[in-house]
Amino acid sequence: MSRIPTPATIGDAPVASQPLLESVKKQLGLVPNLFRLVSNSPAALEGYLGLSDALNKGALPAATRERIALAVAEVNGCDYCRSAAAYLGKTLAKLDDAEIAANRKGGSNDPKADAAVRFAAKVAGERGHVGEDDFRAVQLAGYDDAQVIEIVLHVALNTWTNYINEVAKTDIDFPVVAARNAA
Repeated sequence: MSRIPTPATIGDAPVASQPLLESVKKQLGLVPNLFRLVSNSPAALEGYLGLSDALNKGALPAATRERIALAVAEVNGCDYCRSAAAYLGKTLAKLDDAEIAANRKGGSNDPKADAAVRFAAKVAGERGHVGEDDFRAVQLAGYDDAQVIEIVLHVALNTWTNYINEVAKTDIDFPVVAARNAA
């Protein structure tokens, strides 16, 4: 059970959060627990959705964004985000089981995406203190400065969702994916 009460419905959320949750429902067809939990703070929900929407307009493909989410959730040990990213990776980004497994190990079966996921996992694991070789590898794979910045921002945004879900112990409302060492 979540440590922070999760509004059961959009109508139970703070009034200022309700239009934002309606937008999530329109986009996804449902409102996952993460969004309803964060709706306790309309400012936090607005910030999260605003940054997510901005990044969705960036240069990284949706599949690469989900790959990064999977890798970061694994690095940070977030059960909720691991489960959500696996579900969204499969259903929305059309990643297969082998790709999801590779992403959870901090890589990818796609050579270009592999560099982004490896870099993202390194950024998450090293808290941004990546070496010159790590930085050079992502550039040599064809990622320009703007894309490198987006990768880092995806790591930061996913780390935030990992942390809020771990702090709150958010109830998982996706098919549960166990940690790799427990699988």
